[in-house]
Amino acid sequence: MKFSTLMFVGAVVTLVFGLGFILMPAQVLSLYGVTLDPSGQFVGRYLGSSFLGIAVLAWLARNVPASETRRAIVSALFVTTVLGFVVALYDKFAGPGNALVWSTVVIYLLFAVGFGYFAFIKLGET
Repeated sequence: MKFSTLMFVGAVVTLVFGLGFILMPAQVLSLYGVTLDPSGQFVGRYLGSSFLGIAVLAWLARNVPASETRRAIVSALFVTTVLGFVVALYDKFAGPGNALVWSTVVIYLLFAVGFGYFAFIKLGET
């Protein structure tokens, strides 16, 4: 996969989830079998704002040439997705939710592998 493709897909996915969490966090999480009270909706909107920031970063960085700047961006996204994977996996086994939570585990895992590939294996590849 090309770096620009990974960043494009990352931007689209985080845009969709970001908008969902900003506009209707309770409805989004109800798809996963999770109920949010007003405090949870408040936190969900903050998550959405972070996702939208990541979407903008991924979109604007999709054509950044191989450089220390790009490596810093990809390394940060790698850490974000690895931690997201760990949290999603923990939530699948210890938290509330239905089988759809597995989709979140898989999404985070795929992005962690992709960002890890460009952060540690293909440093100079486009």
